[in-house]
Amino acid sequence: MKQNKKARITLSEITGSVNEQLRFFALLNLGVAQALAGGVISAAEAIRLFYNAENCFYVRERFRNKHASAIMSRGVQLPDLFEALPADEASREFLRELEMIRSLCTQLLIAKPSTKAAKRLLA
Repeated sequence: MKQNKKARITLSEITGSVNEQLRFFALLNLGVAQALAGGVISAAEAIRLFYNAENCFYVRERFRNKHASAIMSRGVQLPDLFEALPADEASREFLRELEMIRSLCTQLLIAKPSTKAAKRLLA
């Protein structure tokens, strides 16, 4: 009998240069943030689908980028807002966090590759 494997985005399976992968990561995060804001997925689902330990580790090790790491850190903490804060305050903070994730993604998309990143690609 076939078992249904639940959908999950695995960043390590994405090919391309580090800069291409980082841009894809930013675009993918914008989509996840939009799905969260629109209520298409819950914060818990976002962790299962994307902001999981495997992807967090991959982002930290592969990209070595403070914005990318901050995005993953904020994504992982989204469900905690609803456990730690009253509902109305959690909702406001949730939207602020999503906006910060969007802002960090935009910064990744408009940033030019650093000299250090370029050297790492050539190594």
